[in-house]
Amino acid sequence: MTIAPQAYLLAHDASTKSLNNYMKIGSITIEDNVFIGARALIMPGVTIGKNSIVAAGSIVTKSIPEGSIAAGNPAKIISTIENYITKSNELMDGAKVYDHSYTIGGNGNISSLNKVKMYEDLINEIGLVI
Repeated sequence: MTIAPQAYLLAHDASTKSLNNYMKIGSITIEDNVFIGARALIMPGVTIGKNSIVAAGSIVTKSIPEGSIAAGNPAKIISTIENYITKSNELMDGAKVYDHSYTIGGNGNISSLNKVKMYEDLINEIGLVI
């Protein structure tokens, strides 16, 4: 499982506290091999099925079935993992590819020349780091 920065798993919903004097609570289940994008919000009572992706910024109010990709507010199923793999493989054909040295973690000191090259290469494209 991967949970990106600033994602929230919120096991309570206090919006009813001032109205009805109670707070809704519920378990959250994250199954195997799930990716939750940055700033996603998972609400109480939700299960994220195995081999699924929750897109960055999504607000998940209902459970996500296995092998699904969900995005939006509220999150809705937008694809299957199988379709996403196919689209990702198509992206690899002809995409600019960079090795690990183009990352901060690669050698700890990506050169200014490589930063500029990557920026210019990717102005209107998506690239890949392997």
